[in-house]
Amino acid sequence: MMRLKIIISPVCCLLSLLLLNQVDSGRILRTIKERVRDLQLQKNKQLLMTLMASSYQPLQHVKEAWIHQPLDHFNRQDVSTFPQFFVNEAYWQHPDGPVFLFIGGEGPIFEFDVLAGHHVDMAKKHGALLLAVEHRFYGDSINPDGLKLDNLAALSSQQALADLAVFHHYISQSFNLSHRNTWISFGGSYSGALSAWFRGKFPSLVYGAVASSAPVKAQLDFSAYNNVVGLSLMNKAVGGSEKCLAKVQEAFVAVEAALMGGNSSQVATDFNCCQSPKNLDDEIELMQNLADIVMGTVQYNEEGVLLSIIELCGVMTNTSELYKGDMEAYNRLVKLSEIYRSTSEEACLDISHEKTLKDLMDTSLHASKRAVRQWTYQTCTEFGFYQTCEDTTCPFSGMLTLQTQTKLCATVFGISQHSLPARTAFTNSYYGGDNPHTHRVLYVNGGIDPWKELSVIQSRTEEGDEAETVFIADTAHCADMSSGRVADRRSLKKARQDIEKHVGSWLRTAALEKMEKPAA
Repeated sequence: MMRLKIIISPVCCLLSLLLLNQVDSGRILRTIKERVRDLQLQKNKQLLMTLMASSYQPLQHVKEAWIHQPLDHFNRQDVSTFPQFFVNEAYWQHPDGPVFLFIGGEGPIFEFDVLAGHHVDMAKKHGALLLAVEHRFYGDSINPDGLKLDNLAALSSQQALADLAVFHHYISQSFNLSHRNTWISFGGSYSGALSAWFRGKFPSLVYGAVASSAPVKAQLDFSAYNNVVGLSLMNKAVGGSEKCLAKVQEAFVAVEAALMGGNSSQVATDFNCCQSPKNLDDEIELMQNLADIVMGTVQYNEEGVLLSIIELCGVMTNTSELYKGDMEAYNRLVKLSEIYRSTSEEACLDISHEKTLKDLMDTSLHASKRAVRQWTYQTCTEFGFYQTCEDTTCPFSGMLTLQTQTKLCATVFGISQHSLPARTAFTNSYYGGDNPHTHRVLYVNGGIDPWKELSVIQSRTEEGDEAETVFIADTAHCADMSSGRVADRRSLKKARQDIEKHVGSWLRTAALEKMEKPAA
């Protein structure tokens, strides 16, 4: 038996807990992602305490519940089931108000997913019932033995979409919903793709979908990720420069040369590694961790953790007295590493490939909270998304190859590397890749977000239909999903207005259609 969780709730003035999860090449990028999540949780809790001090009790409107689901929707003989979910009626204009469904991705959901965020702001405006659903095998929605290899076969986006369809039926019965209740789905990153795919595969269940930073195209060798990282480091609108990119490239060339020259012990000392590299795999871990610091800075720019692009470029290019002397590019990268360790409170950089394998092999429930085993399995079986550096546009090290990343699929899960191209090809055939056959799906992307390369970023035509898109030139991953802040960029504020116009238009159109359609 496995469990999936759902949340429903009110309150628009809190910051949203974004689903900023996404394929993370190394442990440092995962750590940065977790710090973004933790920072947002802390801010939400602080604001919640402020609201409670003023006699408002938002958590009273949040209900946690569970729903039994088939472990395998496509095997009628499999009777194993599991629960999943959270709910909130605070804004709902009963009985005909719309339903806003916030879809969970590769991580846990929280009460704040229905208490805060742009979708919550819109729910208040439109009188919507708020729902948040946890993805199977993540967070609390997992059986005690769910991470064992035999059980992971039930972890897939297709099963997750089937969960959503069953959930739709369950909620419709529980709240006595009818055709007059218009469903809109929301998601960011992987869950943004699920939002788009749910609309595409079950158009009778969800009327419209917002898909933020959604990688709807599976790609085995995602070298374009690091190409965008390089371009973002040069983007003057966010504090980048050509000199910044050049210094980053120079630094990684120097580190790689030192490793190849047999000076791995000195490199480990310079970067304060927890251990000296024992072999090539450990050296690759080191290079990946250093790349992650830069990748995480770009992907989560201006989220308030680690550095922003302008700050990173300041370290790499600053000519003030503080940075004179022997601050060539190599030493500036050492400085970046020190800043990362200081802000993350890590005594040293762990570069043990053996530990990476141990973490991926861990099938305990404690390991399920980290989600690295589950998500790695999905990259092997469905999506790829491996952020390689074999392309000449990559600002990092050519040691970060597709071969080194995909061999984990064989080592950890027994999935042949030769089978991976066919698996990603099937995913694109099934969903449509970056030209999905969807209608009333709004794709929202940021110009410096590397994941835009696998999303829909311009109005593509499919049989004359234009895709609905919002592009925010100077923002990063899922930036639109949080509630508005005074300090937000003007482009981000306008993007939220555009999103609100689309959602409002869908609801008005749905209302007109339902006035013309008699109840069943």
